[in-house]
Amino acid sequence: MWFTSDNAGPVAPEVFEAMSRANEIYSSSYGADPIMDRVRDRIREVFEAPDAAVYLVATGTAANSLALASMVQPWQTVYCHRHAHIQEDECGAPEFFTGGSKLVLLDGKDAKIDLASFQQAVANTGQVGVHNVQKGALSITTATENGAVYTVEEITALCDAAKTNDIPVHLDGARFANALVRLGCTPAEMTWKAGVETVSFGGTKNGLMGVEAVILFNPDRAWEFELRRKRGGHLISKHRYLSAQMEAYLTDDLWLKLAKRSNEIADKLSKGILALPGATLLHPTDANIVFAGWRRSGHRAVQKAGAHYYFWPFDQMLEGDDDEILTARLVCNWATTDEDVDNFLRIIAE
Repeated sequence: MWFTSDNAGPVAPEVFEAMSRANEIYSSSYGADPIMDRVRDRIREVFEAPDAAVYLVATGTAANSLALASMVQPWQTVYCHRHAHIQEDECGAPEFFTGGSKLVLLDGKDAKIDLASFQQAVANTGQVGVHNVQKGALSITTATENGAVYTVEEITALCDAAKTNDIPVHLDGARFANALVRLGCTPAEMTWKAGVETVSFGGTKNGLMGVEAVILFNPDRAWEFELRRKRGGHLISKHRYLSAQMEAYLTDDLWLKLAKRSNEIADKLSKGILALPGATLLHPTDANIVFAGWRRSGHRAVQKAGAHYYFWPFDQMLEGDDDEILTARLVCNWATTDEDVDNFLRIIAE
């Protein structure tokens, strides 16, 4: 019963097998491997973007930070939600890689940027010229840190407002597949057709060992990205092991199957918790993350039985009134079993 993070889950067997095959060959280094050629072609096909520049890095922090660094100058802004991953969980990496670009924090329910909040922030930017930071880029996260998924219409509205102000849009897609299968749209509809310029296309949280793609729908930014990736220490020499993971991920729609499974098991967990006396949801279960509250006695019992998850917020305690509602974050992954969920719910209910 392990619900701390989808990062805690195992690597999909198909991915291990692909890496094993890559280990049997000699190949060119630094992304010149033939597997990467196939990955690039496949991503372009999936996103209906034949001119897109495609690169691989090992971490989501690198993907987000290098992507943003190729979009803004140090004296510009990166608009994002105040609970965005780039704000809360990347140790200042976006500011570091951009050379000091300022994160401007926006509001909105369930960690989704409210259009009016963005428009107001843009209107307030650079009002006294050289004394202020200037308009830079907008970064959208889906699924959000609170487990919510932007609709295509919501992404389009934000992109339209950004375009009006010559602001390029980055999409942090660490859980891109989870958002996509929930919406039932195409990758193109969720990205460049809506107005997104650059995507961090995640895989590590969805069954890969450690690889993320950066997709630049504006290939004019490609050379700068390549230089920044190298200078930042994120051009992997034995690149074929990244390429092999991503190729396996995209073969036979494995990426969609894994995300569909983790979403479905999260739905089951969410519905089961809601059936408990006094239980509540803090945010919608749009992807594979459940934010919920239930009685302290249930928390105490299930943690004693070996369940792993985080209180949300973290500073809640197991000691106290049995009937008080404590809130938690639980994350499912492609390998979370029905038995895990059934046991978790049974122990709480008992």
